[in-house]
Amino acid sequence: MAHTKVMAKVVTDNTGFQQELPVLLVATPNSIQVFEPLLDYLLKYSNVRSLTWMEKLCQIVGLLLDYMEVNKGLFDKPVHLFTEFTKRIHLGTIGTDGLDPSGLYWLPKTAKNANQLLSMLSGFSDDLVVSNRGVPLNPWVEATAFEQMVKWAAWTNKSERSFLGHLDKYSKATDVVNLARQMKLPTTPKGDTAEKKAFPDKRLEDLLFNGFVNPGQEESKNELSKYDWRGICIALLMNGGGLRVCECFHIWIHDIQPDPLNPDIAHVRVYHPAQGAAPKDFILASGKAPTNRAEYLAAKHPNYPPRHKASGSYHAGWKNPKLSNDNERYLHVHWFPSKLGKYFLIAWRMYLTQRISYGITAAKHPFLFASHHGKHLGEPYTMSSFREALERAVERIGMGYSKAEGTTEHGHRHAYGQRATRGELGVSVIQAGMHHVSPESQEVYTTPSIAHVTKKMAQAQTTLEDPFNFELMLAFNNKSGE
Repeated sequence: MAHTKVMAKVVTDNTGFQQELPVLLVATPNSIQVFEPLLDYLLKYSNVRSLTWMEKLCQIVGLLLDYMEVNKGLFDKPVHLFTEFTKRIHLGTIGTDGLDPSGLYWLPKTAKNANQLLSMLSGFSDDLVVSNRGVPLNPWVEATAFEQMVKWAAWTNKSERSFLGHLDKYSKATDVVNLARQMKLPTTPKGDTAEKKAFPDKRLEDLLFNGFVNPGQEESKNELSKYDWRGICIALLMNGGGLRVCECFHIWIHDIQPDPLNPDIAHVRVYHPAQGAAPKDFILASGKAPTNRAEYLAAKHPNYPPRHKASGSYHAGWKNPKLSNDNERYLHVHWFPSKLGKYFLIAWRMYLTQRISYGITAAKHPFLFASHHGKHLGEPYTMSSFREALERAVERIGMGYSKAEGTTEHGHRHAYGQRATRGELGVSVIQAGMHHVSPESQEVYTTPSIAHVTKKMAQAQTTLEDPFNFELMLAFNNKSGE
C-alpha cells in the first residue's frame, strides 16, 4: 500500500487555529486518504507529546502498512502477522544471500529502538480498541488493506490486550502460549559508555577560542568580529550549565542578567517554551500582561509560536525537565564550576554587542540566539545550524566530531555530569543541577569512566594487605621472559 508522511496544518474547530502535525496519506484503489485513526490519535496527544514522538509513531505505522501490503493473503491470524512483523523490525528483512524478495530491504534495528517503536505501536493499537474504531473481522477478506490495519490491530487488542502481549479471549490456550513466547521482545544490552561521551575539560578553552572562530577572521585582532560569540555562549551553557542543546534555543533576551548575589556571574533562566512566565514589557488589548509565553508570542509575535510545538528547522525540543520554579515555570542554570558562569557573562555581553553590529534587534522576536547572515539574518538561530558550527569548531582544533569522542553537543552535558560526580556533589544536588525528574535519569551522565575507576582502584589497592602471591604464575612469567 503506497503511503507517504507529510506535515499538515490541521483545523479542528471554528476558531481556525492550526496545528501542524505529521500525517500519513494512504493510497487506496480509488483515492488518496488521510489515515484518520492515526491523525485522531496524534490530535488527542498533541499537547503532551513531542513532534519527535509523533514522527516515530508515523514511522512504525507506515512500516506496518508496508509489511501488510507485501504479505497480503499470507497470514490467517493476527498473532502470526504481528509475530513476524516484530521479528522483521528487530532482525530486518534481508536474507543471508543479501536478497529480499519482498522488496522491503529493512536493516536490523537496535533492540532499544525496535522496542520503543513497537511499544508506541502497541499504545496506538490499544487506543483503537478503547475508542471502538474496529470490530472483529475475518482475516484478509474483502476489506482493503487500509481497513485491515485498523481492524486487525483492534481485533488483536480486544478486551484491552496489547498485540505485543496476548491474544483475545476467544483464542486457544496454545495460541496464547505461542504468542507469549514469540512476541517477547529482546532485551537491550546494558553497559557503561560515559567515558566516550564526555567532552574533555582540558580542551574546552581550545574549542571556545580556537574552534569558534568566524571564517576569514582567524588573524583578526578585533575580538568582536573574530569569534562566534553565539556559539561560545551555547557551548558554555551546555558544558558549564548542564543544559541540553535544545533548551538553549528557548532562551529569550529577557532571561539573562548578572546574578544579583554575585554580579560577576550570569543569572540564567530557561522558561518552559509555552507555559513559562512572560516578560512584563507588553500589554494585551485587555489591558493585562500576558500570563505565559505562548500568550505573549501569539499576541506580539504571531509568526513565532513556541518552538517545541513547531516543525521544520525552527523546531527545538523540550524534554519536560524538572523545573526549578513551579510558579513561573523555569529552569535555573547552576554553573559548575562557577567560573564558567563568569566566562559566560563575558561572552554574553560580547554576543549582544555582536548582534547589534549585525543590525539585529529584539523587535522581530524575543529569542536570544539569531542568524547572522544571508536571507535569514535576524531569524531565530536553528539547532541544525549550531550543530554545523560545532562540527567545524571541533575539526578546527584537530578533533573528530562524534558521540564516541564526546565532541557532539551531547558530550558537553555529559562533561557537566562527570565533573559534578568527581566533585562529589551528591545525588540530589546533581539532580537539581541537571534538572532530572528522577534521580535514575542521571546515571548515564554520572557513571564513572573506565579511566576513573582504574585510577581509584590503583589508589585503593595501596592501602590493602596483598593476599595474593601466585608463585607458580610468577615462575611462568620468568620463564616467558627468558
